Amino acid sequence: MSFLVQRVFAQASDIVGEITSPLPGSYGSAFGTSGSPGGIILFLTNVIRLIFVMAGVYALINFIMAGYQYMSAGGDSKVLSSAWARIWQTLLGLIVIVSSFVLAAIFGQLIFGRADFILNPVIYGPNQ
Repeated sequence: MSFLVQRVFAQASDIVGEITSPLPGSYGSAFGTSGSPGGIILFLTNVIRLIFVMAGVYALINFIMAGYQYMSAGGDSKVLSSAWARIWQTLLGLIVIVSSFVLAAIFGQLIFGRADFILNPVIYGPNQ
């Protein structure tokens, strides 16, 4: 029966292979990989994302304040109209933010062939 049993050593076979980083190239320099772009592009991308997050937080706070203003109006038509105006302005601001993402995706698809080209730019440097 020993002729049916074959010994397998882990050192002799290439089971695992090579492990590569799953991070995109434009964010690699923040984690220490060389040759991938970063610097000003990574900084501007983070600033734009921070601005959009802050706009969302501001819109949430504005909704809460307008809702409180609406509930505490007590039948005063001036306060009610002010609360409704605040709600509509906040909705309009959110629509502008979302439509900017949609337009960037549409233009990226039409011009560059990738919908995320403008939102996640890849700039190749001398090492790539």
